[in-house]
Amino acid sequence: MGISIRAYARHRGVSDAAVRKAIAAGRVTPEADGTIDAERVDREWARNSDAPRNGTATRAVKVAVPETSGTTGDGPTALPAGGTSLLQARTVNEVVKAQTNKVRLARLKGELVDRPQAIAHVFKLARSERDAWLNWPARISAQMAAKLNVDPHTMHIALEAAVREHLQELGEMRPRVD
Repeated sequence: MGISIRAYARHRGVSDAAVRKAIAAGRVTPEADGTIDAERVDREWARNSDAPRNGTATRAVKVAVPETSGTTGDGPTALPAGGTSLLQARTVNEVVKAQTNKVRLARLKGELVDRPQAIAHVFKLARSERDAWLNWPARISAQMAAKLNVDPHTMHIALEAAVREHLQELGEMRPRVD
């Protein structure tokens, strides 16, 4: 005949609910009459449980964290087999919220411009610059021909060819966007 579950719980330094839970989980086995043989159950408890004797149970927590940072050949680093943990999902959500709020604030401050509108404006400026250069030989060729004592028509043809060649070179350049 052993001791009661409550007496064994006091002996272990745990609650009687913890002892009942260990019995239900099969970590420890009571005697046939429902009492506990303290020495035998202490050994079973130590062998089948990770909880220390003083009753302050420590539990290992598994956290789903990618093993490496960065990207792989298949795209972003793959998550462990379990998928995304709740903590990671919340972190990603908070980062997205912060980025969205940052963009909204910049838009309200007038620091952002509409991309299609900016592209149209740059195209319009470039076209007006090109047109100004194409009209320049017609305006200046007669004055230059008079100063150099050459035929005005020949001067106009030469200047226009040089300007068109230069504009063609500028059109073939690809700007770097940093």
